[in-house]
Amino acid sequence: MKPDTICGAPAVAALFARRPQDALRLFYTEAFKQQAGPWCATLAAAHKPYRMLPPEQMEKVAATPHHGGVAVVANPRDIPVFNPAKPPDGKLLLVLDGIGNPHNLGAIARSAAFFGVPALVIGDSPGAALPSDAAYRTAEGGLDLLQVYRCDALPAALVALSRHFLTVAASLSPSALTLPDLPRDKPIVLVLGNEEHGISGPVLSACRRRVRIDGSGQVQSLNVAQAAAVLLHTLMG
Repeated sequence: MKPDTICGAPAVAALFARRPQDALRLFYTEAFKQQAGPWCATLAAAHKPYRMLPPEQMEKVAATPHHGGVAVVANPRDIPVFNPAKPPDGKLLLVLDGIGNPHNLGAIARSAAFFGVPALVIGDSPGAALPSDAAYRTAEGGLDLLQVYRCDALPAALVALSRHFLTVAASLSPSALTLPDLPRDKPIVLVLGNEEHGISGPVLSACRRRVRIDGSGQVQSLNVAQAAAVLLHTLMG
């Protein structure tokens, strides 16, 4: 598999904190010389290269002008298969069904890490975004701070989880519960759906509850990453 290029100080710091063995080589501008010192030492101990570059060369190495002054080339992260019989501990498990935009994946992961969500499950639907250069850059370290799983039988997994969790689908339906009305007597599995089509029919049917975010009515809905932030702020509070 092609290595990832992870840009920006928060994302690079999270990688070195969680999986330094995956770092293959590091590039940074002079402005990040001091901050990069410990990362360089880690690579030197493993006999791996690092190099300070001028900004114009950084843009070529990172393949983006939005490199933030530092970039690490790393082995792709291993994403294990989710086992609903052994869910991660925590008051909320976040599940994505068909999120296709890597920037949305990154923004959701950033919010999830910010609010202390321990894990993220990505359904194996066609076109689903997985951790990538763009997702890591947008997540600002959030992806490496989360346990990330993939699931190829999401409806069945949700049914199994419903024995111990309240499975909740984010919805635009007027009949969905508002956030204040959502029961909070069990840990929650929160499912977010595709940017255009929402949650798929089988996944929606597997959820016990639906929840909506009320707004002014002038705009139909929030971007899925914005909705994730609102929902997680409330449900993790």
